[in-house]
Amino acid sequence: MDTPAVQPVTDKPLYLPQGNECNVLRSAYHRQLPLLIKGPTGCGKTRFVRHMAAELGRPLYTVSCHDELSSAD
Repeated sequence: MDTPAVQPVTDKPLYLPQGNECNVLRSAYHRQLPLLIKGPTGCGKTRFVRHMAAELGRPLYTVSCHDELSSAD
């Protein structure tokens, strides 16, 4: 079985904050606290994380997953 494609993310997407989510993530990042971002498909979770990674000057890697992906992959 093929392994998932891991791609570095280097661009900063356009993102318009809807509330204080940028401050919340920035605060969690500086305090080294884990943060779970959850929501329906297409609501902007990935775009937000890409934006914040660029904002914080941190690398971001995405992994393409699918229904047949297992822990052995």
